[in-house]
Amino acid sequence: VISMGTGNCNTPGLIKEAHKQGVKLFATHQAYNNGNNEKMVGEALSDMPRDSYMIMTGTNGGLSIDNRTGMFKKETNAEKYMKAVDASIQRLQVDSLDILNLGYGATRESVFYEPLLMAMETMKKQGRTKYLCLATHKLEPEAVRAAADTGIYDIVMPAYNFKKENREEIAEALQYAVDKGLGIISMKTMAGAYWDKEKSNPINGVAALKWVLKNENIHTTVPDCANYDQLYMDLDIMADMDLSEQDKNDLQRPEGLADSGLYCEQCGECLARCSEGLDIPTLMRSYMYAYGYSNLGLARKTFDGACIASDACMNCPECTVQCSVGFNVREKIADISRIRYIPEDMIS
Repeated sequence: VISMGTGNCNTPGLIKEAHKQGVKLFATHQAYNNGNNEKMVGEALSDMPRDSYMIMTGTNGGLSIDNRTGMFKKETNAEKYMKAVDASIQRLQVDSLDILNLGYGATRESVFYEPLLMAMETMKKQGRTKYLCLATHKLEPEAVRAAADTGIYDIVMPAYNFKKENREEIAEALQYAVDKGLGIISMKTMAGAYWDKEKSNPINGVAALKWVLKNENIHTTVPDCANYDQLYMDLDIMADMDLSEQDKNDLQRPEGLADSGLYCEQCGECLARCSEGLDIPTLMRSYMYAYGYSNLGLARKTFDGACIASDACMNCPECTVQCSVGFNVREKIADISRIRYIPEDMIS
């Protein structure tokens, strides 16, 4: 029920301790620290019996994505993608993956993008992976249903947490997928980890995770673990998974913090409102990685994917974007844009 996201982990001993405590699934990605996270996970588990753990990873290699539309661009190269998967397998020191995760599921059309569907099916048939997973950060209900309809995917991994405005629609889509035999892994369960970028108001991670696990269709979760305290906190949930009244109260937004939250809904309503056509959802994800998870490497990669001009917001005397959850979009873009001035060798 509780698995381990390794994106913020740089301690092999923490991986070993999680395995010792009974964690079975370890979720990593080539984008985490430029593949070095995969190397660390592979090394930490290299002397463990192979049937005692499962590894899930993914890669951006060969992929070209229009984050605004959620569509794969024509530059996407399925052959390069498969070679990038092979490189991940080598870094992880395994013969094959347990779960290959393709990110960026969004519109139904993108999920049915034939070159990648064929590549995923080929790799499963060749034994490079046992299961295929589609991850989705936005348009989750549409992406989840589409993944179930492809007949290719075994698992879907949506962003799902107590802050999602469309959580009921996501839950309905998850039921649809489960009815078709798919497994469900929930991500982004901590909803940004903090209510504010100053980190003076942490989200009750125990309550947030319990909220997700109330849904019987969630088969496992992959909260990031950066230290031993977080690992033990996650595992302790198994002793008592009921949401207390205090837990429920803790999941209410603190008064006065509407403009300084960290978790973006990725609803996309802002895209049409921005006169500069900025990829605001991607910028807000970068903001969350930087200020919520303190993962500057992933924040920088995500930021670069938004292709923002250095003076984009300077051209507007007044911001035309009204965020559905009350974000001060212009202020957040100014904050996260500073990441481009940090030398890459200091954040990778």
